[in-house]
Parts: sequence; structure tokens; C-alpha cells
Amino acid sequence: MLPPTCILPNQFNIFAAPQSSVKDRWYPLDCQDVWKRGFLSGEYTIYPEGSYNPLPVYCDITSNRRVWTVFQNRFDGSVDFNQNWQTYKKGFGNANGEYWLGLQNIYRLTMQGRYELMLEMENMNGLRVYAQYQNFSLSPHALNAESDGYKLHVDGFIDGGAGDILSAHVGQMFSTYDKDEEEHIQNCAEYYGGGFWYESLGCANTPLNARYMSDDSAGTQPFVGFSWSNDNGLPLILRSSQMKMRRLQGKN
Repeated sequence: MLPPTCILPNQFNIFAAPQSSVKDRWYPLDCQDVWKRGFLSGEYTIYPEGSYNPLPVYCDITSNRRVWTVFQNRFDGSVDFNQNWQTYKKGFGNANGEYWLGLQNIYRLTMQGRYELMLEMENMNGLRVYAQYQNFSLSPHALNAESDGYKLHVDGFIDGGAGDILSAHVGQMFSTYDKDEEEHIQNCAEYYGGGFWYESLGCANTPLNARYMSDDSAGTQPFVGFSWSNDNGLPLILRSSQMKMRRLQGKN
């Protein structure tokens, strides 16, 4: 579902009702646990392993029982994604709207088992495409994920019209305007106006956290912002995107 223009009301929030006792409380690890309780798409609170605080997320629960934990959502430019390192680490925005879940939270989720990644995009003309990766993790072998830059790892690409837009970024650290981790001649995060796993050769073909561009920008060049480059190398301004993950297997 992209974008969530019809967010379900708060009566679907599992934490709206009072809890009778500590014993009866429920601590879902991710949206997979939410679905197992019979709930529908909407905003919920999860408790990833290693996290001591409740984490609001949007759960995308599809009709074919695919359950996605959304960690990036953009559809109107209402939230500024040009944030510093600490803000990208902790997360920002609102799970009921545009938001970034936070690098540390995403990392904790990926450490709970095997996850796959879905990237969904829609351009200003209504064209919808996706790219899917059957394995997704951040710094899986690092003793300290933040010191390792939350390095991106994906494989098992499945094409949904978007092309393989992330494989070139495998092994790259996450960069923000105040923490430039890629080896490009310029600060890619500063140039594009948002943090991402930029790579040294060309920053990014599809910078999904870059500055939001209006439809009025369609005739301007270059496309230095929220856009997608198709197979012909032509950048298209994006209206919306979701980055979301799905647990395929629990921790061994």
C-alpha cells in the first residue's frame, strides 16, 4: 500500500485499551507479531529486542498475508529528511504520516532474524514500481553497528519495474550532512538534502531520503532530490516511497 492515504483510526491500536496486569501485557517484536493477533494495517507499537522503549511503527498488512514493518514513508514532503546523524539514528516524523524509523531501531529489527526488504515508489504521473531483496541487514557482523556506519547489506533481488537500485550500495555506510562516510568528491548527503547509503561513484541513482521536489520541478535540471532513475537513466521525480521489511525467519 503506497502511500497510506487512508490510515486506519486509533481504535485498531492495540495499546489503546488499558492493560490489566504486567503479566497480561503484550510486547510484539515487529508487525509480524501484530498480524498474528488478527490486526489490520495501521499504526502500532512494537518492542524490538534490545530496545527498552516502545517504538511506534506503521504496519502494512496486505490481503495475501504479507506483513511489512515500514521504516521509511514519504508522500507529501511534510517532513524534512535533511537531518543530522543523531536524528537519523533515533528516528523522526510520525508513524501515522511521513517518518524515518531510526537506524538503531532498524538495526535491532534486522538482528531478530532473517528479513527481506521492499522498496516501493510512485512518480508524479502515477507510475508505481518496486524493488525487492530477499535478504536485508545492517552491519550484521559488527560489534558496534553505529561505529560500523550501519553498513547496508542486501541480496536476492526481485524486479518490480524499479531495477536493481541498491546492489551498488552494498557495504556502504550511512551518511548525513554532518557525518560524511562515502568517498565521493563531494558530500552526497549535503548535495541531495538527505541521509542515505551513498556510494563513491555517483552518490545514488535513487536517493529516497533526498529533498522532496514538487511537480513544478519537472522541467528543471539536474534532478538533485527525491527521484528515481529508470532503465534509460532518466530521472523521474517521485511523489511517494516506502521502505519496509518483513521477517521471514526468526533468530536461530
